[in-house]
Amino acid sequence: MEGNLNLVGYGLAAIGSAIGVGLIFAAYINGVARQPESRAVLNQIALLGFALTEALAILGLVLAFVL
Repeated sequence: MEGNLNLVGYGLAAIGSAIGVGLIFAAYINGVARQPESRAVLNQIALLGFALTEALAILGLVLAFVL
């Protein structure tokens, strides 16, 4: 068997990140549907959660190439 298991780890990190982004925006849509007037506050929170989740995916990509 040849290859590197770092890329498998990155694949798992990318799947986790995709699930996290899906859950964040599902909660955002649910919150806006229940309380439309709180859209501005929920938008900021959703974008912050999206940025943090994607930062973890990028960190996983960097570590996959460094190690």
